[in-house]
Amino acid sequence: MADSKLHLISDEARKEIDQWVAKYPPDQKQSAVMAALQIVQDANQGWLTTELMDAVADYLSMEPISVYEVATFYSMYELKPVGRHKVSVCTNISCMLCGSDDVVAHLQKRLGIGLGRTTDDGRITLKEVECLGACGGAPMMQVGKSYYENLTPEKIDSILDNLE
Repeated sequence: MADSKLHLISDEARKEIDQWVAKYPPDQKQSAVMAALQIVQDANQGWLTTELMDAVADYLSMEPISVYEVATFYSMYELKPVGRHKVSVCTNISCMLCGSDDVVAHLQKRLGIGLGRTTDDGRITLKEVECLGACGGAPMMQVGKSYYENLTPEKIDSILDNLE
């Protein structure tokens, strides 16, 4: 491949992707696409470029469109730069019934940004997501890889105050 973009994936990221590829039959390495996208995204300050998605496609011997479909379907992937901390608020039915609208309103007021936006200092991106699978602890949000449940304005403020 003359125009391969594999060089965009670091050796460290390739080793991590290879661990995921090894979990599947040799002819099904494309099954590691979700993990590969997460690994590459994490290595690129939390977001995916078209070139990085193309590199994942090359590495997993997939058509680029198949990788784009995964990256655009799931809310865990970002296709534009994000803040150092991504705050994802679940607004699906369980969280909505338990007050996610109030959570969103509090976060927007506290951060001074709307959903899908990043603070001027690049510290926090606020995102609405459909379901994070923690309905029993609604309302909830995810910050990075940590879940926070049974949110109140005080709990939200404490979480935000403890971010670097």
